[in-house]
This record gives sequence, structure tokens and C-alpha cells, in this order.
Amino acid sequence: MNALQVDQVSFSFGDKVALDQVSFGIETGRLNALLGPNGAGKSTLIALFSRLYRLQQGDIRVGGVSLRRQPRQALRQLGVVFQQSTLDLDLSVHQNLAYHAALHGLSARAAAPLIEQELMRQSLLAHQHQRVRELNGGHRRRVEIARALLHQPSILLLDEASAGLDPASRLALNQHIRTLCAEQRITVVWTTHLMDEIALNDPVVVLHGGRVLAASSAEGIIAKTGHTNLNDAFRYMTQTAGASA
Repeated sequence: MNALQVDQVSFSFGDKVALDQVSFGIETGRLNALLGPNGAGKSTLIALFSRLYRLQQGDIRVGGVSLRRQPRQALRQLGVVFQQSTLDLDLSVHQNLAYHAALHGLSARAAAPLIEQELMRQSLLAHQHQRVRELNGGHRRRVEIARALLHQPSILLLDEASAGLDPASRLALNQHIRTLCAEQRITVVWTTHLMDEIALNDPVVVLHGGRVLAASSAEGIIAKTGHTNLNDAFRYMTQTAGASA
């Protein structure tokens, strides 16, 4: 069973169709790339996963649990890092995590070991008493990841997590997430428009114009289109889809 399954999901903003009969599955314990240009529908999907938007048509199952019928049970399995940071820059790393834990109804005693665990897992122990505004972009993202994992979800959603980071920080963050997948068996949905963030064996869903153009490994997508790299394969698929629209 897939960790997350999207079934025939459509969503519109008035007359504008953002998602059109979208279906795909997310593999457990892997970095799953959701690849598409700006406006493809990636952030709309993340908003639906996290219930910022209500489902209009279709369903999403998280660990087999329907987001439409059992939203609280489904949401407990999800951690989310949005593209725009929502950290309090004037609080310390530890204070940000403690505040988030309190919002989830955790007592200080119950939260303490979870906060320590995430600080260790994200290599942030040495920074826990620093104010967030003193951290670089990569470390801020790690704080957001630690916060998203505090309630111990099985699936982590990362919406353009590397946006605004320099190339070295982007690479370090990507490698860090892959380590979490390999060592902690965390399932990741990584939305991006950058080909160099995707490995050949990564499961990839290509989204364009609100529709799924392909769902396979990056290597499989390259082979199916007859190209030699993902960038060319992606360009071919999106141009072909645009010409036939």
C-alpha cells in the first residue's frame, strides 16, 4: 500500500481549473518528487493534503485513511513545511519548537524528549538557544522540518523547501532529507521545479497544467520519452502537453 494515494482529485478556483482528475501514489520511506513548473498545481495539492483547502472532488488517502471522511486521523500522519517560512524570528530554535508543541496540546514534560530528539535528528542541538533570525537559510529550514516532525508523523510534505537557498545549502538540505528517508523510514513528498534535486531512482510525479503527465522513476520517465536526461524529458512532455491542449 502506498503511504499516500491521490484518487481523481479535481480542484478549481472559480472558473480556473487548478487540478484536473489527478491520481498518483506516494511510495513509503522514499523521497517522492512532485515535479512541475510554477502554476502546475503543486502548492494546491499541498494545501489539499494539509486541509488548508477542502476537497471538491475525489479523495486523498493517508496510510489508507480517507482525508475526506476521517480528516483528523489522516492529518495526524502528516507533517508540513510550506514554501513561506512561518517561524518566529525573534524566538530561539527551542522556543519555536516548544510553542508549536504547546499548540498541539503537548505538555512541557511530554514535549521535552520530542524536542530533543528532533534537535538531534536535524543536527540543531548546538543552535537550540540561538534566535532564528541569526541562522542561515539552510538551518532555518531544518528548524521547520524539526517542527513538522514533532508530533511524529510518518509523512513529511515539503513545498519548494529549497526556495531562496544558495546552491550549497540546497544540496545539503536535499541530502539531509534523503538521510532521514534512509535512516528513519520517513516518507517525503518534495515539490520542486529543479531537476538537479531529483535522483535517477526517485519516484517522480510530473504535474503540468493541473494534470499528471507521468508517474514513474526519473529513470523510467527519461527512457519512456527517449531522451538522455530528465531536463530534456520534462521539456518534451510539457511542450507536447501544451501543444495538444
